[in-house]
This record gives sequence, C-alpha cells and structure tokens, in this order.
Amino acid sequence: MNKFQEILENRHEYARTWKSRKGGKVFGYIETYMPEEIVYAAGILPVRLLAKHEPDDYTDRQMYGNCYATKDILREFAKGGYDYIDGLVHAEGCQWAFHCHQNIINIRPDFFDHYVFVPDYPDARTSKTALRSELQVFREHIEAWTGSEITDETILYAVDVYNTNRRLLRRIYELRKSDTPPILGSEAMEVMLACQVMDKAEANNLLEAFLAELENREPYEDRIRLMLIGSETWDAGLEKLIETAGANVVIDELDNGASYILNEVIPQKDILLAIAHRYLERPHHAIKDNNWRRRPEHIFRLYEDWQADAVIIAKQIYCHPHGTDNYAVWKLLRERQIPFHYFERDTTLPPTETAARIDALLAMVKPGVNRLAGMNQTGEFSKIIESEVQEKNG
Repeated sequence: MNKFQEILENRHEYARTWKSRKGGKVFGYIETYMPEEIVYAAGILPVRLLAKHEPDDYTDRQMYGNCYATKDILREFAKGGYDYIDGLVHAEGCQWAFHCHQNIINIRPDFFDHYVFVPDYPDARTSKTALRSELQVFREHIEAWTGSEITDETILYAVDVYNTNRRLLRRIYELRKSDTPPILGSEAMEVMLACQVMDKAEANNLLEAFLAELENREPYEDRIRLMLIGSETWDAGLEKLIETAGANVVIDELDNGASYILNEVIPQKDILLAIAHRYLERPHHAIKDNNWRRRPEHIFRLYEDWQADAVIIAKQIYCHPHGTDNYAVWKLLRERQIPFHYFERDTTLPPTETAARIDALLAMVKPGVNRLAGMNQTGEFSKIIESEVQEKNG
C-alpha cells in the first residue's frame, strides 16, 4: 500500500522518472472521458491532473469564479509544477475544466493541444459514430505530432492493459462489500488516484501484489457504511476524516472513482467504435445524464449492492455539472428514505466543521443500524470540542 501512497504523493517525480526511463512524452487531462487508450497506444503516458491546494495569488486574474480544483491546477502549471507535461487533451464535459485547459495553453502555446468532443447525449442514435469520428481525428493528430503511426494492434494492446487495470480495481471494490472489509475507503481511493497518474502496465503489477497482500490482511471492524457521491475528488482527505469519526466509505459513485472502472472496452473489428461505445456507455457523469436521468437509479443500485447505511454528497463549490442533477438525486434518496448529508467543499476541508457535520449524520444513522447496537456514541466532533476545552483550561 505504501507504494501507491508514495507514487500519489510524489506523482510529479514519478512522471519525470518515467520520461527519463522510457524516453516518452506525457499528456495531461482532467476529464475522465478522455480516451486514454489512444494516447497510451502512441507510447505517451496519460496522467490525470490532480489539484493540490496552496495559497493562490494568480488564478483570479485568469478565470474568476471557477471551481477551486481547476484553479489549483492552473496555479501549479503557472508555478512550474507540471514542467514534465508535453501536451493537454480536453474531453468535452465540465466547462470549468475547459477554461483551465485553455488558460494553460495560453501559458504554454508550445503544447500539443487537442479537444475531443464527447456528445452530451450519449444515448442518441448517432452519438457513438460521432465520437468514433472524433477519435479518428484525435488519432491522426497524435500521429502527425509524433511522426509515428498508431496501429490497430497497438490500440488493442492498450485496450488490454486498461481493461486489466479496470478489472483489478474492481476486485478491490468488491472486497469492500464485506461487513469487515480488509481495506478502508481512504486506501481504496489512494490506490485509484495513484493508478490515474501511473503507467497502467506498471500499476497492474502493483495491483496484483496488493491484492495478494489483502488476502492475508486482518479485516477492519464493522463500522457505519457510507456511500460517497458528488464532484470528482483529488485526494482521500474526506474519506480519512470519515474514518476518524468511526465510519467507512465502502462505495462511491464518483466520476474518477467507481464510474472510472465499472465497464470495459469490448474489442471488435472497428476498435475506435469499440472505444466510443465504452466511453459513452460508462456510468454517466452528471452533465452527460441530461436526457433519461439514469444516474439516480445507478446510485441506488450501488448503495444496495454495497449495503451502505447512508450517503454523503460532497459537491465542489462552483461545480455546475453536479448542481444540475442534485434535485433528482435528492428526490430519489428522500423517496426511498435513505439518510444523506449534502455539503459543498473546497479542495481543502475545514476539519472541525466537517467533523461536526459527519458526526451529526452518524448520530442520526447509528440508532437504526441494529448490527452496531451498543457502539460508542461519542463522535469525532465531540472529541475535538473536548480537546479544545481541555487546551483552553490548561
């Protein structure tokens, strides 16, 4: 496990080392609709850009009102943190992510720059063929930039590597269905995020070893089981705070969490069409679920399958995609009498306030969870307040 944490915390150094070892290029992306298989087939490492909050004296002049995650990514580019990136790819989704992408290109006009149109109506009759055409243009742009052909054989290899990665990560998610899982939600999220900044072939080797380790690990005790939904995440800070309060995130429905791995590319003669089907048939991001509103029922199925006790909806401040369908998600949760707590967050979490809100949710849920009868009712917020009082009294 420490290896995944190390790579996630030192992801810039990992990419720089990969470049020196492989002699390849690195592309950055934010939206998980980006067709990574095509980039990987060209011998280029696709890495997801993750926010890391630091004091900001720059981005308000560039894109005022954007979510803080995209502002943090822009600031890190401006300060030189992503000096190993050679190109950016934006797949149609969140407009704030596109604003961030365009501002980075303004700073680095020398970058490879490509926009992949991903239809906002994935179920429309022509959506798959439209995306297939976009993927062909993307393929040809990379070929012209690198001077090398991307063959169907190399794409099939990339598809196999990525499908293997999705299967291995799903095995970790399946282990969390247990009443006493061998892995906590924070650990699973750190593994997921680390895989999104790694060479997937190298990640697969680490995942195989980690799964073997989990088979012999002592399970964690039963806790309140929570489901996490909302905006994309950039670290496991919220999951760790939840664990400190005595609960555990056993499943999520995040765009870069479970939704990133729940379906695969099914190879066919037209491999680009197969990739188009995978990306348009994956569990939909809130902004892509604007026709049939299938996302609420999908959330409910995950909630039931992983036997969660309550839901936390964590929305990034200014996250417009997840503001568009909150009403539908809340409606379903209320109709089915599922306890939930909604809050808006920044890329940083105020620990006392967040702990108080989690504590209030757990206090509401505990009496109805018979398997945890007699569980200590003192939550994390109570401990924080008690500690602060003791400190003031000397």
